[in-house]
Amino acid sequence: MKIFVGLGNPGKKYQNNRHNVGFMAIDYIAAAWGIDVTKNQFSGLYGEGFVGTEKVALLKPQTYMNLSGQSVRSCADYFDVDDEDIVVLYDDMDIACGTMRVRAQGSAGGHNGMKSIISHLGTQAFPRFRIGIDRPINQSVVDYVLDDFYKVQMELVQDLLPEVERAATMFVKEDIIKVMNDFNKKV
Repeated sequence: MKIFVGLGNPGKKYQNNRHNVGFMAIDYIAAAWGIDVTKNQFSGLYGEGFVGTEKVALLKPQTYMNLSGQSVRSCADYFDVDDEDIVVLYDDMDIACGTMRVRAQGSAGGHNGMKSIISHLGTQAFPRFRIGIDRPINQSVVDYVLDDFYKVQMELVQDLLPEVERAATMFVKEDIIKVMNDFNKKV
């Protein structure tokens, strides 16, 4: 079983924020896979289904970004999955908007949601899809990530989401190295 976790903040106020691109990705994947992600469980919105014959779970923690690890740990414990079967989808300022980098593991890179997950799982060794949001210009990092995407950025994100879903589908069937090799070469 694979668990896909999209990071974001709950509530309409944050819906189109750059920090919520993980939620946007999970919503897109859920629609593509026909999975309803509305069940309140694991301190998050959750749904499960199948991709082919493989069972998958989709999770959007509702703990606010900085406490995301609580939700992830609860879901991982419930399903007794290995860390390498948990994929976290989240925003990354060090990557150009409209692009994604797939990693098998790594540090939090200053991202508070990832810091929380690493702390709760006790490891950095879990896959992640880092979705680019660009760096702020003349704006604080906090204000930038909690602001809505500019129109052109949102268009780039919308164009990227099918690619994110394809990478997720591949990860259900292949290992993370194959996904990295196929998707990281695209610039």
